[in-house]
Amino acid sequence: MKVILTGGGTGGHIYPAIAIGNKIKEKMPNAEFLYLGFERGLEATIVPNNGYDIKFVKSRWVVRGSIIGLIKTGYVVMQGKRESLKIMKEFKPDIVIGTGGYVSFPVILAGHKYGSKIYIHEQNAYPGMANQKLSKYVDKIFLGFDAARKYFSNIMDEKIIYSGNPVRETFYGITKESARETLNIAKDDFVIFSFGGSQGAKAINETMIEIIKKFGEMDKIKLIFGTGAMYYDGIVEKFEETDKVTIKDYIEDMPNYLGASDLIIGRAGALSLAEITICGRASILIPSPNVTGNHQYFNAKSVADKGGAIIVNEDENMIDNVISIIGDLIEDKDKLDKMEKGSINAAMPSATDIIFKEIFSGEKI
Repeated sequence: MKVILTGGGTGGHIYPAIAIGNKIKEKMPNAEFLYLGFERGLEATIVPNNGYDIKFVKSRWVVRGSIIGLIKTGYVVMQGKRESLKIMKEFKPDIVIGTGGYVSFPVILAGHKYGSKIYIHEQNAYPGMANQKLSKYVDKIFLGFDAARKYFSNIMDEKIIYSGNPVRETFYGITKESARETLNIAKDDFVIFSFGGSQGAKAINETMIEIIKKFGEMDKIKLIFGTGAMYYDGIVEKFEETDKVTIKDYIEDMPNYLGASDLIIGRAGALSLAEITICGRASILIPSPNVTGNHQYFNAKSVADKGGAIIVNEDENMIDNVISIIGDLIEDKDKLDKMEKGSINAAMPSATDIIFKEIFSGEKI
């Protein structure tokens, strides 16, 4: 069995592909893999670090409202399709699996032309444009949120599978005690962990700066701040790391940092929510207002409706609202416990198993 994986730009597209690949490796140890990505995307580093060979093809984002930009994008996508097709003729994949991001567009088009079976995974409650356009070429499409189903009305219902979002096995079974021992965090601290996704987020960082000012000197409080690389230098100029405040540009060991936390503050990207809920952690979610179809709000709502999260709008009251909620949760452990249970109830721990079963249901394993 030969498998091509694709998906890129952000960790939210890359890690689901890796999680699916890891499940296939577990079930089919002799399977061969190749990852097709964009050389300037995060996949250039993340994919090899997770043990997968990668080759790069040309791709380009969509420039909305610009005819010249659209022409350039179309030209580059066709280049990427030809490059992908050439690679496929050499590698001879049986299946191609895409998890979104603009690099997946030329790869999936090439896979369709080559004649592979095609599978895509859509992480968000409101699908990205690439997956909506590519859906007509697929054998099956997997959904992170069932609410996305209505946006694929052109697809036969039996081809649409609600799987949840795939999460790497390293997130499963982590206890708060073991994670804190690994990170050298006191057992009885109240740990608040803030991050804005792989790129960082200005609004989240501004909120966390005020949280440090408010709670940074309190006893039994530990603050962990993932800034994103582009914001890191400006923030460490304002604050020094102490035994109470940890500041990092990028969180390498996300499973243990989530596992060690009492409360998460962040955006509502689909993968982040999948990881948070697998770990069963309470969260304050600030959906980005600058995303297609307001999909982060609908992602967040799926967890909030189960009681696992509190949604705060990004507006003039955002910082005050977050600080007020933190104060309440520090004082009300019962409420925090209920949120943790709600978070677990919002998780889809069998996502990779569902995807594997649906892809290989007719194969001899």
